[in-house]
Amino acid sequence: MPSIPPIPIGLIETWETKAVLKKAALAHRYLAELKGVARTIPNEAILINTLTLQEAKDSSEVENIVTSQDELYKAKLLAEGSVSPATKEVQDYASALKHSFHSVRQNKLIRLSDILQSQQQLEKNRAGFRKLPGTGLKNSKTGELVYTPPQDPKEIEDLMADLIAFINDDTLSDADPLVKMAIIHHQFESIHPFYDGNGRTGRILNILYLVSQGLLELPVLYLSRYIIHHKKDYYTLLQSVRETGQWEPWLLYMLEAVLQTSQKTIALIHGIRELMQHYKTHIRTNMPKIYSHELLNNLFSHPYTKIEFLVEDLGVSRITATKYLDILVQQKLLAKEKIGRTNFYINQPLFALLADNPYQIIS
Repeated sequence: MPSIPPIPIGLIETWETKAVLKKAALAHRYLAELKGVARTIPNEAILINTLTLQEAKDSSEVENIVTSQDELYKAKLLAEGSVSPATKEVQDYASALKHSFHSVRQNKLIRLSDILQSQQQLEKNRAGFRKLPGTGLKNSKTGELVYTPPQDPKEIEDLMADLIAFINDDTLSDADPLVKMAIIHHQFESIHPFYDGNGRTGRILNILYLVSQGLLELPVLYLSRYIIHHKKDYYTLLQSVRETGQWEPWLLYMLEAVLQTSQKTIALIHGIRELMQHYKTHIRTNMPKIYSHELLNNLFSHPYTKIEFLVEDLGVSRITATKYLDILVQQKLLAKEKIGRTNFYINQPLFALLADNPYQIIS
């Protein structure tokens, strides 16, 4: 049975082949562009709230936890008991990602407590690292045991301590940061330190590492969408490193994920910015009395809003909030729907952008 490969620290040039370095340079180019484009959205909460939810949805789908865009957005409007278990898990993922992101941005490093806290929020337990033997990874179709991660609790703790050192101490390795991210992700998934939630925690760790290295300022790169579309390769290449010790195919896969998702996210943020400008111009021209930055932020922090959200965000009365929303519906900037006794209002073009589904906005 293949075992966990050592972290390649001393001979990193063995894995940083010409093809890997070429791909890394291209990935860095688009990642830097993404970092700059994200700054053009004046309210960072807009990107944090919308894009972390996308990463949460796609990362959960890797683990066959599936919810629709519509369910996910409506969940914020509904009582907790009305939300499906899958949607609740996605919400928990988004909360874990945002919480750990703020910690890492503040501390400029990734602590073991950040990883433990993320997994705890995902799984709603305090089980911590595995302490009992018997964990093995099986082929989902055949049931065949393909990999047995470390079983001894002390070994798991030691491996995680080594991984945390590798993450935060750049003197241990002069590898390209994106190459290190791919190595860190593989090592974490191979240690498989928790009973549950390893895959999702590991994908949160990808984003946290990019933030800790200053390659991103916001958690806006959702690599999980690439993984969803290339799921078979993801698991095959993870296992291949364990069996062969050959890192290059895995590194190229992860670098391509950074490259493609950077490009897609750049286009998405451009779309959000253009749509915001369209709404800003339309409201200021046709409804100047109701325009405010707070209103615009409310309409783009989430595709769905309701009267209570406007009351809170704008500091207006319920009557005023209702009036504003009705005007926006009349101007066809929002669509009004009803769930039970509650009205809610949809920014349909924003919803379509996030769902990767073109929508013709009004002129």
